[in-house]
Amino acid sequence: MAEFGREAEFREFAESRADWLRKVAFLLCCDWHRADDLVQDTLTKLYVQWWRMRRVDNPDGYARTVLVNTFLAEQRSSWQRWTLRGSGREEAERPGPQVDPEASLDLRQALAALPPRQRATLVLRYYHDLSVEQTADALGCSAGNVKSQTSRGLRALRRVLDTRSATAAGRAL
Repeated sequence: MAEFGREAEFREFAESRADWLRKVAFLLCCDWHRADDLVQDTLTKLYVQWWRMRRVDNPDGYARTVLVNTFLAEQRSSWQRWTLRGSGREEAERPGPQVDPEASLDLRQALAALPPRQRATLVLRYYHDLSVEQTADALGCSAGNVKSQTSRGLRALRRVLDTRSATAAGRAL
């Protein structure tokens, strides 16, 4: 009977957080299909460790940490690089210099151009409004690392956004 209660409790948590986790996953990987895979992997890991989840003060923060760590581990995986290369998705997901100048600027495209660790740091800091210390805890790194990743990520975003706005201003003249 306790097993049934555990499963019902997990199902309720998963159903109530699935959309939120999917949005966060999309911000990390910029692909809805990969976001679905990340959420599925995250929910599987949470189910296996559900006993631990019951004891944490912030279950959403724990779930978010598992999601971000799953994303970062996937980025380091040689299997993921091979899969992207083999499917032709690598070129489609990595914005190149031949971006259509008529396309409007989308922050998600600029975010997708960042390295995974910088992207994860910016999503946690600015989308989730976490402090430097909370972000460091979620990523399992030092506060100094979070600060440097944030600085580099913002600098790269500004560079992309400034280039885009300068190009758009040149076309308007």
